[in-house]
Amino acid sequence: MTILFWICFFIIFYTYIGYGILIYFIIRLRRAIYGKRKPLSANVQELPSCSLVIAAYNEAACIRQKIENTLSLSYPSGLLKIYIVTDGSSDGTPDIIKEYPNIIVLHQPERQGKIAAIDRVMKIIDSEIVVFTDANTILNKDALLEICKCYVDPSVGAVAGEKRVFFDDKADASAAGEGIYWKYESQLKKWDSELYSVVGTAGELFSVRTALFQPVQMDTVLDDFMISMKIAEKGYRIVYQPKAFAVESSSEDVKEELKRKIRIAAGGMQAVIRLSSLMNPFKQPILTFQYLSHRVLRWTITPLLLVALFFINLYIMQLGGPPIYSVLFYLQMLFYALALLGWVLESKQLKFKVAFVPYYFCIMNYAVLAGMVRYFRNKQSAVWDKAKRRNDKEGKVAPVIIKKSYEI
Repeated sequence: MTILFWICFFIIFYTYIGYGILIYFIIRLRRAIYGKRKPLSANVQELPSCSLVIAAYNEAACIRQKIENTLSLSYPSGLLKIYIVTDGSSDGTPDIIKEYPNIIVLHQPERQGKIAAIDRVMKIIDSEIVVFTDANTILNKDALLEICKCYVDPSVGAVAGEKRVFFDDKADASAAGEGIYWKYESQLKKWDSELYSVVGTAGELFSVRTALFQPVQMDTVLDDFMISMKIAEKGYRIVYQPKAFAVESSSEDVKEELKRKIRIAAGGMQAVIRLSSLMNPFKQPILTFQYLSHRVLRWTITPLLLVALFFINLYIMQLGGPPIYSVLFYLQMLFYALALLGWVLESKQLKFKVAFVPYYFCIMNYAVLAGMVRYFRNKQSAVWDKAKRRNDKEGKVAPVIIKKSYEI
């Protein structure tokens, strides 16, 4: 039982902390030997033609702000086309978009899901690069320039922008926890990108070479992840570009964040099964190492091991094991007590930041377990019922970007 305990402990530690430490030292070693990767750049004459695609479903409350933001983005005249697909929208979203002659709107009454919408618009896109972004996000002015200049490297098949989650001093556990999580995720992505490739992209802002785009199955839950990883599967790199970022408000509350996380977890399990070739270390060893360490462990066994570790630890302690097991058990009890405290305080709308991280961590791992159950019971639809965001009631996408100090 002690051997099983330490195996569980090592995998859990490696999944959430150890991989970050390991990849940091690998990067430092790589820089010492080869030097730091030079940032990818291009002059105006080298920039590729670009299409910006926004899939919007019933976004009348915020679509004007999104369009105004989109039209303000910097990119050479004549090289950019903007497409908004509004299939199934019944709240007047298509009519609002038609007020802007520079926007190409695709609309049909039937709602077939985001994947069908993307497939439909991809059939008419003729640019070298296509950038995808969500309707409920705001992009920084140079986002397209920063993304597209990365494609001067022919080994780059996709580029992931940075997702930033806005929250203020009044944020509860769902908001602050989400922001802290994305800070850590962003740092891991920077290191992943410098080592070799990011493992997946976030739908808020990502791009692909149009020629490499491959349609995914219609029941795919994480379309952004699958589209980008299908390109990585072909041997191309996914580069992380934090200078291109999308800002969105945090989920309205933990209930909405949990709904989103469970869907992601179900989609993660689906992706692990469908991308099984990426777990072959003989084909692309570095990518396999990154994929297993950064994604597969989080989406499969590690949340189960958290439960197993607790009860194995309790069993060993009751048998009179060495003092180290009692210390580790009470540390677990303290961590989960803080998580429980965070839940109680949030229900009473009280703020206690020390409990934010434990609470959000537990929420994430519960979501993975619930997502597994939902996937294997075939209960997860590919059609997304979007989570409510904090700015929805105000009819805004996200706070206007006026400085770089947003929490991510």
